[in-house]
Amino acid sequence: MLIGLISDTHVPEAGKELWPQVYERLAGVDLLLHGGDIHDVALIDTLEALAPIYVARGNGDDGSGGRPVQPEDPRLKEAWALEIEGFKIGLTHDLSLPEWPPHRTIHTVMDHYFDGPQDILVHGDTHVAGVETLRGVLIINPGSPMYPRNLDTRMGTLGFLEIEDGRVHAWLEQIDEDGTHLISEQPKYI
Repeated sequence: MLIGLISDTHVPEAGKELWPQVYERLAGVDLLLHGGDIHDVALIDTLEALAPIYVARGNGDDGSGGRPVQPEDPRLKEAWALEIEGFKIGLTHDLSLPEWPPHRTIHTVMDHYFDGPQDILVHGDTHVAGVETLRGVLIINPGSPMYPRNLDTRMGTLGFLEIEDGRVHAWLEQIDEDGTHLISEQPKYI
């Protein structure tokens, strides 16, 4: 199973629509997980034409910064706890890292959003792409394809999870005029 990861699209704020390279690269994925700040629920329909989609509700989707509050949609909620091919995958916008023990740790965050431990966490918010393992949990922020690192509008990043034979392979790709290319990779995760 190939899962496309995208976050912080900020359409139409960061651009009228996503770069064509985003659609080209996400074509053929089996599932899409959006880490929030979609800013226009109509984009959910556009992305769902590529694959089934789950979207975390971001602060910008709730009117932060004077943005319009996005209407309710069954594909858009604060956090999702999904089980996919035997892995527990949590999806939310703000993961509130780094940890501040003892009150805010990866485990208290998982208890708050997902009612228990997850194998993999996908989030957005920071616009900074990253793949890391913290206390046995694989954490992926796909960054933003439209507004990377909160800089002026330019091409950004996407993330991917491949689940095969009980193992997960995670990576990030940079979008450029010629398509995308690998920028970070996490080894197979058990």
